[in-house]
Amino acid sequence: YDPAQPPSLSFGSPVHCVRLTRDGLVYVCDRVNNRVQVFRRDGTFVQEFFVARETLLNGAIADIVPSRDADQRFLFSADNTNSVARVLRRSDGAVLSTFGRMGRYAGQFMVPHNIAVDSTGNLYISEVDTGQRVQRFRRVDQNR
Repeated sequence: YDPAQPPSLSFGSPVHCVRLTRDGLVYVCDRVNNRVQVFRRDGTFVQEFFVARETLLNGAIADIVPSRDADQRFLFSADNTNSVARVLRRSDGAVLSTFGRMGRYAGQFMVPHNIAVDSTGNLYISEVDTGQRVQRFRRVDQNR
């Protein structure tokens, strides 16, 4: 992978996640190419967006999961190379916020690998390699 070159026409190896949203779009984590590609269920390409494009090694998109709101307006992502989690706007992949950093304390990450969201909106991020844990991030209602 060379961030100065045009985007690859094929997935890097391995494709690291595939997620389906309620509106029938398929989101594919192309980890080593630092991108998410979006398709319709029939395989028609819709769009792609890049995250932390300058990232080398294992890439910046280890996993994504859509938010639990009715429109699934957001994607949450785990970046195992840069040891952060991100909130992305689903419509265009824009990074709205990040949290975490490399470390072993609560809220820090050592190789975040998978991300999940439960029915109430809490996030769970698992770590591999020397991390070997799962952290829960509670959803906070901003209207309280």
